[in-house]
Formats: sequence, structure tokens, C-alpha cells
Amino acid sequence: MITLRRAAAVGVLLAGAVAGAGLTPAHAEGDAASESSARGAATAAGPGELTARAQEIVAGMDTAERAAAVVMGHLPSTDPTVLAQYMRDTGIGGFILMGANVPGSEDQLRAVTSALQADPDLPPLIGIDQEGGDVSRLPWDDNAGARTLKNAPVEEAATAFAARAALVARAGATVNFGVVADVTDDSGMFIYPRALGTTPQSAADHVVAAVRGEAGLVLSTVKHFPGHGAAPGDSHQGIPTTAMTRSEWEARDGAPFRAAIEAGVPLVMLGHLAYTDVDVVPASLSTAWHDVLREDLGFTGVAITDDLGMLQASGIPAYDDPIANAVTALRAGNDMVLSVMFTTADTAPAMVAGITSAVEAGTLPAERLEEAATRVTTLRLSVAAQGDTFMPCGECADIP
Repeated sequence: MITLRRAAAVGVLLAGAVAGAGLTPAHAEGDAASESSARGAATAAGPGELTARAQEIVAGMDTAERAAAVVMGHLPSTDPTVLAQYMRDTGIGGFILMGANVPGSEDQLRAVTSALQADPDLPPLIGIDQEGGDVSRLPWDDNAGARTLKNAPVEEAATAFAARAALVARAGATVNFGVVADVTDDSGMFIYPRALGTTPQSAADHVVAAVRGEAGLVLSTVKHFPGHGAAPGDSHQGIPTTAMTRSEWEARDGAPFRAAIEAGVPLVMLGHLAYTDVDVVPASLSTAWHDVLREDLGFTGVAITDDLGMLQASGIPAYDDPIANAVTALRAGNDMVLSVMFTTADTAPAMVAGITSAVEAGTLPAERLEEAATRVTTLRLSVAAQGDTFMPCGECADIP
């Protein structure tokens, strides 16, 4: 059985999640409305205090610990013992749940995510790609996905993502890589079924509604910056490329990302997409695109790569080395590097060692790693500060 430890938050958060958009919640899957996550409750520390504490923690880390803090890894297992050992051995700052980590029930999945919590005072970021519809890791999520929502009123996006976020939180994940901010009206494009809008304005409106729907329940992520809609092809198999100019991007594909950042989205995922007018290398490895994200759009949260294994899968020799890709991604401005494809139990330790060596060799500035580790640690502390959510409870069957 799963129940809410902090009862004061029961029944409040799902309504609050969509209230910021001036919307009214409908249903949440199962009893999510009555057993909402407590992540939106008032925290004991404000943002400034969390950042200061993160700076203290990172200052006490050695280079290898900082390197581990910026890696989000993966291991295809549902065995809690195996996963707990993996997190203890690697010390990495995050873990992404894929289909291979999702057992047949919510209770079983909660056992998996609980095992990943090596340190409850500094919990890892546990991510999941729960877009709904075409990309769904939780089989019990039957809320509307992008195919429906892109043509639906904005409030339906807020409702669907509030319900979806409640399921993600109940499962024990803390980050949802679920809000696709790409724009395209071409049904033949790879990303079309997953995009929340067909025009810059409709995409921006639906993306903001989704982000606000998830607020207080999970940490939202918008992807795939700077936008997959302008770049044809599948970034799991190559590097989609576009000659779209920077000014054209600003007016079209940049609009949903700007809107999401103004709405306070805490994470942005960088895509393996080449906008050659800005930079010939993929945005995930591009200093120029990180400058746009930070300086022009004003993003201050955590920038994370899309799966670096996708770069290897492109078949381009320049991206054959996953460790070099991770170092380049951090140097370009990412705060966290994500690895799924081609990963084994040895991948995360190898990345940590490679990042550490790059700092020692001077090819990755120590200050850049410190900045990245501080941003990630601040976000992890925010998860801890927001308190326990749904916890396994074997002695409270009589609690309503």
C-alpha cells in the first residue's frame, strides 16, 4: 500500500498545479487527486538558502565526486538490490527510468525508485520520459497525450499533465522529461505525434499549461531545445539538421522554450540537432546554443543533454567516444549528461573517470564542473526539502 506521509497536503496539490494557469482540474488517474504528492508543500528553505547549501556541499566534494554529481545514468533492471548497489557504487546524481525499470504495478515501481535513493538528504534526480501517448513508460497512464492535446483547449493540457505528474510522483520519480516543446504542422515529421503544438503560439500555450500542470508535483523538463520541429529526421539515428536562421528560430521554434522559461520550468533538455546558421555541431554540444539559452532566454535552471548514446548511434565518427561526448557537453554548458543507449554497469563510472581526467588535464575547466554540480545539487536539495511524498506503508491500511 502507498499512502501520503504528510497528510496536510492531501487533496490540495492537483488543484494547485493547474490553478496557476487559471484552470480547473478534472480527474487524476486512480486516486491521484486524493493522494497527491507533497512536493508542492512549503519548503523549509528558500531558493537562496538551497543554493548556498549546495555551494557548501560542492565545495566539500573532490573532483571525482563533482563529476559523479553531473551524471544521470541507467541500468536495465527492476531488482531493488541491484539498483541500490549501483547507486551506492557510482555516487551519480541521477537515474533515468526506462521501460526495463518498470515492473507490472505501481507498488513494485515504488520499490524500484525507493532503492535508488542512496541518500535521502541528497536524493538523486530520478527521471522518466512520461510524455503520454506515443512515449509512455507507465502503462497505467491513460491521460491524453500530444496527438489529442495539440488540437484541444489549453486547459486540457494542464489537466492531463497534472494527472500525469501525480502518477509520476506516486511512482517515486522526481523529474519528468515529458513536455515536448517542438513545433511542427507537418504530420510527416518524426516529432509531429509528440509535439504539443502546430504553430509557435499554440505550442507555447500548451507547453506552458503542461509545465504549470506539473508544477508542485514533479520537476518539469521541456525538450528538445532548440527545437526538433525544424530539423527533419530522427535524432535517435542521425543528427537532424536545418538551415533555419537565428531570427527565424526566434520567431518560430524558440517561442515555446521562451514561454516555458518565463513560466519557471526548472530543466531544459538539449537536443542532438544542428542549426547550421548558429553552429554546425549539435545543440547538445554547442556553446553558442547554451549562450542563447542562458543569456538570451534567461534560463537559470539545469540544462541536461538528451541521451548521449544517440550521438554514437548517429554513426558519425566524431561522436564515437561517449566519454569525449560527455566532456564536450559539459564544456559547452550542460549541467548534467544523460546516458541510456549502449550503457552497462560500467558506463557511469567510466564517464565519471573521464570527466575527472578532463578537469585534471585542463580540457574541462574546474569552474564549469563546479557550476554544473552546484546547479544539480541545488535541484536535488529542493527535492529533499519538499519532503516525503508517497511512501510504502504496510501498517496503515485503515488510514482513509
